[in-house]
Amino acid sequence: MTAMRLVQRMKRDWMHTGRRPSGLCGAALLVAARMHDFRRTTKEIVGIVKVCEQTLRKRLTEFGDTPTSQLTIEEFMKVDLDQECDPPCFTSGLQKKRIQQLEAELAETASPSSSDEICSYQDEIDSELQTSRPK
Repeated sequence: MTAMRLVQRMKRDWMHTGRRPSGLCGAALLVAARMHDFRRTTKEIVGIVKVCEQTLRKRLTEFGDTPTSQLTIEEFMKVDLDQECDPPCFTSGLQKKRIQQLEAELAETASPSSSDEICSYQDEIDSELQTSRPK
């Protein structure tokens, strides 16, 4: 029952879009087993649902980025969150775009004057090394 609720929540959080159901089922089985103190390894789950271990880890990571993963077991069983998440591919695209934007801003702030300053320090270091070397 818990695994079914997890899969329903994953669907609501758009994790099912463009993915095979076996990966989601494997992640839900593993989380549900651990929620109810059944010790199952990822290798056991991989053998059951026939997906790669990396796929299972990726689905667990994607689920970990949702607000549902922050709930306690009791809260998860009692509360249905109204909010939905964006699809994982959308959020990863936003992160990449934000990183590129920050890199562009950093490149703008690192003006030619700062590179001139770095060159002057490098020249001072080189001259100091030349004078301090034993002959």
